[in-house]
Amino acid sequence: MTFSIPWASLAGGILLGLSAILMLLLNGKVAGISGILAGLLKTKSADFSWRLLFVVGLISGGIWAASVYTTAVPIVYSSSMMMLAVAGFLVGVGTRLGNGCTSGHGICGIGRLSKRSIIATCVFMGVAALTVFLRLHVM
Repeated sequence: MTFSIPWASLAGGILLGLSAILMLLLNGKVAGISGILAGLLKTKSADFSWRLLFVVGLISGGIWAASVYTTAVPIVYSSSMMMLAVAGFLVGVGTRLGNGCTSGHGICGIGRLSKRSIIATCVFMGVAALTVFLRLHVM
């Protein structure tokens, strides 16, 4: 087995961390996507404009990067659309119950040395590892 360093992934991780640091230092805001989106959906948000620009930039940047750096890959789902919708809903509920998403806790929270985020990320990763183990070796 050969190992090659995934330079693009490393660069992406560095850019994510740098953007989270800059957001906190320059604006005093945490770059957690679920919190930014939740604030955008509130009817009276004083921070509406920067949240909207953040989400628009996130989506348009993803579309741009996908068009420039990737080739078309066929996507095949073995689950029904209803199952995918239920799964998405459960992710949203879990995000709300956990006071943030996995990436928000992992990137922003751990970067701020938040005990809650460190514990949450350890729980997320532990449950993910257990789920993979059960799915591959038990079911």
